[in-house]
Amino acid sequence: MSATGLDVFDKTIHATHVWLGEIMERLDIDRQAAWKTLSVVLHALRDRLPVEIAAHLGAQLPLLIRGVYYDQFEPARMPDACRTPEAFTNEIAEQLVGMAPVDPEDAARVVFALLSHHISEGQVAKVRFALPQAVRMLWDGLEARELAAAGG
Repeated sequence: MSATGLDVFDKTIHATHVWLGEIMERLDIDRQAAWKTLSVVLHALRDRLPVEIAAHLGAQLPLLIRGVYYDQFEPARMPDACRTPEAFTNEIAEQLVGMAPVDPEDAARVVFALLSHHISEGQVAKVRFALPQAVRMLWDGLEARELAAAGG
């Protein structure tokens, strides 16, 4: 039996719980902090992408997560330049003030890993290629860590 009466809502609630659970486990934070972390990193990522790539990424997100992704979306201001990885993580840190301490670089890497796991490989490649090199370095660093951990 459906919890909400609509299959589309049940599926997005389930997917959102899965995504938040992965963030909670990896960052050792509660569900509210996981939601805030996810939305802050998605906004920072979205604002660094060309509008078309940002829209294609948004289309692959679960419905509830897609809603937060598009919250306060201003396509006319995109893509926003980002000259260093620190500039990207500083923006994340500013938005995470007032909640459980989360390292902004860890937050970015966890959300990037989540996207790599749940979004199609082709879309992830397009997103990574479209990012400013400073932001891409964080995602590429994640890839290098995963390869090292796997012994490759």
